[in-house]
Amino acid sequence: MASSYTTGFSLEKIGSGEQSGAWGDTTNFNWDIVDRLASYKAVAITTNADTATLTVREASPGSGTENLQDGMYRMIKFTGALDSNCTVTIAPNTAPAYFIINNATTDSGSSGPYSVILTQGSGANITVENGKSAVVYCDGAGSGAAVVDAIANLALATIKTSGTITSGGTVAVTGNVTATGTVEPAGDTAAADNAAFGYTSVLGAIITGQGSTNDVTLVNDADATVLGIATGTTNVDIVGDVTASTVNADGDTSAGDNATMGYTAAEGLILTGQGSTNDVTIKNDADADVITIPTGATGVVLAGALTLGGAVAGADQTLARVNLKDYGEVTSALGSAGGARTVDLEDGNNFTATVSASTVTWTFSNPTASDELCGFTLFLTNGGSQTVNWPGSVDWAGGTAPTLTASGLDILVFVTTDGGTIWHGMVSSADSK
Repeated sequence: MASSYTTGFSLEKIGSGEQSGAWGDTTNFNWDIVDRLASYKAVAITTNADTATLTVREASPGSGTENLQDGMYRMIKFTGALDSNCTVTIAPNTAPAYFIINNATTDSGSSGPYSVILTQGSGANITVENGKSAVVYCDGAGSGAAVVDAIANLALATIKTSGTITSGGTVAVTGNVTATGTVEPAGDTAAADNAAFGYTSVLGAIITGQGSTNDVTLVNDADATVLGIATGTTNVDIVGDVTASTVNADGDTSAGDNATMGYTAAEGLILTGQGSTNDVTIKNDADADVITIPTGATGVVLAGALTLGGAVAGADQTLARVNLKDYGEVTSALGSAGGARTVDLEDGNNFTATVSASTVTWTFSNPTASDELCGFTLFLTNGGSQTVNWPGSVDWAGGTAPTLTASGLDILVFVTTDGGTIWHGMVSSADSK
């Protein structure tokens, strides 16, 4: 019986009674093949070659060392300088085999690095990117032979790595993923993603989902919802309290808002609400109302006392139903009076002055509007020592200006109800002591 050969790597099986005295050479040759099956080799691709061949065995094996091939090594490291991707054909197409392939080629130009493409027939191919490794098997199916990723659907109980895990496709995990380091995605999510975590340099970290109620839901350890983004919306629903050093609103509120804080450059901070009793309510820690804005109104209701640290500008508006206690009126000191002097009611309602020149001519300005009582008190020292000219709009009792004290204090009162068209003047106290 003549020798026969294994279909994989053409190990020679000596026929019964064959190779008398020469079987040792055949056996040693077989062991050379076995040795390669457990070994590694660096295979250089011709510089800038677009194609290459990795031979597993002779198409028609025979005895002799001519059957020892690079494709018998299980670990192949491709080297050489490339200027394009190189297609490596596994030959023959009838030889089944598996390989651990490492693409260690270099770039002969400046457009690389380049990939090694493994093929055996018209079936599927495997591309090994530069600097990467792959475990592949060739099915040896003849003209239609395919090269297949041997770990494309690898099932592992545990994956432990000290480096980076990079995937060019989808990683499906049925259990939990535990990482002692960081998980760094490197791509955008898509609208159809059920639940995806991504990253782009523009958007940063991206969380995308789709659900019948929420697209994204954050829950605590008790499985209670903390934050939700309702399906198809841009709104964020926070179940609990929000604690922040600052909250910077960036946009106007609208009439339909239940409770909203906004900001515009023109209006500044905006608080908007709607309720059956009040639109806005500010409470203290005892849950008692402090400030309220009744529903649909522009008025403000203060539940307690108002303590002012500065002035109140009323903008000529009516102050109704007010009880005044322990109050004062602003006094404006005009100093030495001579020449033209003005009593400006925007400065106060009480004025002091001392006549110091031969003539003083008074002007009254900025009274309140017509039909409002407006008045002021003038404390005038030495008014009778010189000539005092009063505005023509002043009506005195009896039609004559009073005679003032030459050396002393007179207290004069002026009132108007028509916006200063007519001032009614009177001496409250002459030569006051």
